[in-house]
Amino acid sequence: MLKYAVASRGDDISDALVERIIQSLNEFGLNQDKQEPEIVISVGGDGTLLQAFHDYSHRLEETAFVGIHTGHLGFYADWIPDEVENLIIHIAKTPFQIVEYPLLEVVVRYGDETTPKRYLALNESTVKNSEGSSLVCNVEIKGETFETFRGDGLCISTPSGSTAYNKALGGAILHPSLASLQIAEMASINNRVYRTVGSPLVLPQHHTCLLKLLNNADVQVTIDHYTINHEDISSIQCRVAEEKIRFARFRPFPFWKRVKESFVGE
Repeated sequence: MLKYAVASRGDDISDALVERIIQSLNEFGLNQDKQEPEIVISVGGDGTLLQAFHDYSHRLEETAFVGIHTGHLGFYADWIPDEVENLIIHIAKTPFQIVEYPLLEVVVRYGDETTPKRYLALNESTVKNSEGSSLVCNVEIKGETFETFRGDGLCISTPSGSTAYNKALGGAILHPSLASLQIAEMASINNRVYRTVGSPLVLPQHHTCLLKLLNNADVQVTIDHYTINHEDISSIQCRVAEEKIRFARFRPFPFWKRVKESFVGE
């Protein structure tokens, strides 16, 4: 039988819904398995699913995700509480379709030759100067220096994360079927001395972006909602990851319809 796990945002409404889901799925004979689930049901919002993704990022090939939103409509959570009974029946009785979205691979290297650390991001990674001064770094694309960036920071996002912080920075909204990453600037410095391209860049799957830090200040790197502070980070390498996140689809979930509902209205 299908093995499942349920993740909750932790509020009363979400927790009550989780208890209802577990009871119903157990009655159908499904097995709750928090260690090795085949499907993870996220109850809350996009942040809850984001956390569930990181909790199970070590088994993306075996685990699919589905989201129920108990707040505002999300980009990852497409079911509402009134539809839970229908979803439970689908999970228990219906083979689900798998939809895969690209992820961002982030490799952080250190000046003291500490072993590089590799991370996966579902939405984005940001790079800022943690002391509040400007970030200064060389931006290399495919091994060639593209520009020297000076400004508040850079945001490197996935297509599915392009509707999050990237959009607030003036980045483009990309359909999540595009295996790509996007680089958006945060308040770049442009004058007679310093110059950046000033526009978001979209890189395809086979292109790598390398940020080589030129100032010795502490740098703050975020991976989705996680923060990495380290005074000796020398470079951050970003590219489209080989891994993908797998969503369980039981019905159509049109991306552009979600964009319209979230940003334009009915």
